Amino acid sequence: MEIIPQSIPEVLLLKPKVFGDERGFFVETARQSELEAAGIPPLLQHNQSRSGRGVLRGLHYQLVQTQGKLVRCARGSVFDVAVDVRHGSPSFGMWVGAVLDDLQHHQLWVPPGFAHGFLVLSALADFCYLCSDYYHPPSEQGIAWDDPDLAIAWPTLEAGAPLQLSAKDRANPRLKDQPADRLPLLP
Repeated sequence: MEIIPQSIPEVLLLKPKVFGDERGFFVETARQSELEAAGIPPLLQHNQSRSGRGVLRGLHYQLVQTQGKLVRCARGSVFDVAVDVRHGSPSFGMWVGAVLDDLQHHQLWVPPGFAHGFLVLSALADFCYLCSDYYHPPSEQGIAWDDPDLAIAWPTLEAGAPLQLSAKDRANPRLKDQPADRLPLLP
């Protein structure tokens, strides 16, 4: 597996080896020894979501039991985003984005203290999260997906495809409006 630090070095793009032939493919999506060597902690909780084209989930993070997430798209295609929201970080407010799909099988490591979100580009997407800690609903926070200060370059959807957000995600504040005590601290 090739592991590539991104413009924010704590965010990693993982490119596993894909073995394919006329029958299909085989890919090893995680090997603890390789993840550990890259500084990724043990992954305790595994989640999967299914969403249709135009669904945007995020940008989410937790204050308690902060989760690092190794994410991949098992079916379809998404644009995945990690935003550094760690108070005091030199890369605070910066973001990294990558297309994750079921052809290349790339994965993104989103470290604890980063907000995470994705936009579904295909008709349907199955998105898998391997998390470094357990979900803690009372401490979940969010940042507006369209915060102009972040200037995330979300891809344009095909003509006529509506953007779909939950009511909770539509109400997320801009990063500059989030009180400092609602942001994770730099470890």
